[in-house]
Amino acid sequence: MVAAGGVVACRVAVGAVPGGAAAASSVLAPDAGGRFGVQGAGDSGFYYRLLRSGTPGGPARCVGLTLGGAGGWELRDPLPMTRQGYYRVEAVPLGVPLDTDKDGRDDVTEWRRQPVFSPLNPAGPIDLEDGAIFIPDRATFELLAHRDDFPGAVGVREVKFLVQGVDSPHPSLYFLNTKTRRYHYDFARSVLGFARDLPYWDGLVVFNEITYFTNTRRQFLAGSFVHHPHFSAPGRPPGLYTVEFWPADPVAEKFVREAVELVAASAPFVGGALAYHAASETQRALQDVEGDAFATSPVPVVATEQLFSDVRYTLLNPGVAFGRLRLVEGADVLSARDIPVFRTLPNDLTRVAGVISATPQTPLSHVNLKAKQNNTPNCYLRDAETDPALQPLFGKNVRLETRSDGLLLREATAVEVEEHLDRLRPPSVQTPVRDLTRRQIRPTTALAFADARAFGAKAANLAEMARWMPAGSVPTGHAVPFYFYDEFIRHNRLDVSADLMLTDAGFRSDPVRRERLLREFRRLIRNGEVPAWMFGALDAVTAAHPAGTSLRCRSSSNGEDLIGFNGAGLYDSYTHRPAEEGHLVNTVKQVWASLWNYRAFEEREFNRVDHRAVAMGVLIHPNFDDEKANGVAVSRNIFDPNWRGVYVNTQLGEALVTNPTADSVPEEMLVAALLGADRYEIQYIRFSSLVPRGTTLLTRAQAFLLADQLRLIEQRFRPLYGRSSDPDFAMEVEFKLTPDDRIVIKQARPWVD
Repeated sequence: MVAAGGVVACRVAVGAVPGGAAAASSVLAPDAGGRFGVQGAGDSGFYYRLLRSGTPGGPARCVGLTLGGAGGWELRDPLPMTRQGYYRVEAVPLGVPLDTDKDGRDDVTEWRRQPVFSPLNPAGPIDLEDGAIFIPDRATFELLAHRDDFPGAVGVREVKFLVQGVDSPHPSLYFLNTKTRRYHYDFARSVLGFARDLPYWDGLVVFNEITYFTNTRRQFLAGSFVHHPHFSAPGRPPGLYTVEFWPADPVAEKFVREAVELVAASAPFVGGALAYHAASETQRALQDVEGDAFATSPVPVVATEQLFSDVRYTLLNPGVAFGRLRLVEGADVLSARDIPVFRTLPNDLTRVAGVISATPQTPLSHVNLKAKQNNTPNCYLRDAETDPALQPLFGKNVRLETRSDGLLLREATAVEVEEHLDRLRPPSVQTPVRDLTRRQIRPTTALAFADARAFGAKAANLAEMARWMPAGSVPTGHAVPFYFYDEFIRHNRLDVSADLMLTDAGFRSDPVRRERLLREFRRLIRNGEVPAWMFGALDAVTAAHPAGTSLRCRSSSNGEDLIGFNGAGLYDSYTHRPAEEGHLVNTVKQVWASLWNYRAFEEREFNRVDHRAVAMGVLIHPNFDDEKANGVAVSRNIFDPNWRGVYVNTQLGEALVTNPTADSVPEEMLVAALLGADRYEIQYIRFSSLVPRGTTLLTRAQAFLLADQLRLIEQRFRPLYGRSSDPDFAMEVEFKLTPDDRIVIKQARPWVD
């Protein structure tokens, strides 16, 4: 008998069943997957079984089987050695074979007829159109798999499985052909004959009662066998397969163990790269409760934070782009003909052809929101700046394709770049709407959704929410109309300056000159003279708040927060602190100037927006100081829209969520209605790097409240945007968690996907 724990391996006992004979054997070094192995001299009259037990002489499970022969034999445990185990080898005469899985068919017959049969899985053969009971290689896995989105993993391959008789001594495992059999119940009914004598929906009720949300009546076990190709932990080969269950299903350790053992034995091609992943807080909590059982279990476990942080590549937005591949350093000037490779995520980003970042992103980062809006490819690639596939192409025109399996890159011609760019741009000039008849600053309590034409969607949407959301959950303040900006520009004859700039010979053709002239134009706005009547109007805003109040002045243009174009990150907002900035008008002018940011101009130019028709309103409300957390959320389950939910990114204090630094990982989670014990189930993808391990920024109650608020916001804005029957409509919000633990929604706009 040999004890194996970690890389410990001593000697192995070789026994024999009645009528058998012992054979010499030796222990092998653990393979790349960390699996225990043993080999021996061949004897064509015998086959050999490898058995593992948790204690010396304790109950053993057969984990490997092979025939003898002239070339000798080798057996390995399909699971890596993560816990202490005890092994023995049995030699069994071919003439008197055993029936290891107790299915009425002997081991030798089933071994020779793999993959139709399996000596370690009592399931009967099924048609490949429906599924399989044995997956001998990666090609078969991919034949059965379909691509699906899991929280934290977009477009991964999944093979669903169903264990029948999980409450019996000899449960059977079936892999579903997940391309043709998407639902466990349909497979059980159509292929296994479950509840065929009942009406379809009555049978579904019975199936659910004995499959989900119970560890006392469970007869079926429904799960997923998922490939994470970009997992790359130190000291192990890349790639990992996980066994996962419906997030709201509290699967006990004994059932987890059985499922993983069966999958490992029936899919030997994974080579030990298999682990159980508790995909939700329900399952993580149960894993903690059953900590002792998991500690002694042979089942490898991978934590969420490891699964989604130890990755080499993450797809954020799929697509194809043509442009110049550039390793971006500092404040490089970029254009729609560039594909930047960012060492760190930029604080702002102009229109580019595609993005590769060496810093992890989330789906709600400003970079990815812009990629979604512009339908440009975006991905994270670890060590992208030194990647040997990228280095020879820096500075050259390339074709970039981002896919679930990785990125494809090749050199391209300048003609391909220009042709691709022309296909993406709108065919005609677009003129944004602006109403200049509204000439007074108005309190947001006096505005509504329809006032966006004069005050901008950011101000109007905030005012709309305040009309029906609980008091204190939305900030209130004042809105400066487009009229003020337009009058200021005309008063300083900056409209003439803008015309001169826009018609400058090198302005359109030279990005560096364009960036410089725009910077000079913004300086003219910041230094412009303000009419006396504007001073008076803004004095009234200041007087409406206690002396010394710091006010947040936020961009609210006619070129953002729109259906199909949210303008995320194009313009700038500023906090006005009277002791430092003086009169409020100085901060308002900074917001006006941001209308001519390089990144904003590039976005409008690409979309053929008439720059002379743009205008900037300003939303003014008290600033939030000492917030506990800030976040961004979308009122949609972005991984599986079939199940209602919200996706949330949160970060400590004022640390940026939308443009995090390299060492600032936000809390990332899905809060969805998944038919569990509570109305929502929480699935964490990542935890904030700025708080102690095991700590969350939002409590369970706060996460549930935020989900409720987003559902209400979406329901209210659907008809306002004319999207009552659009299943893809959703709202994106920005929120704060105040020092007194209130969630305050500070912005709402249509989600662009």
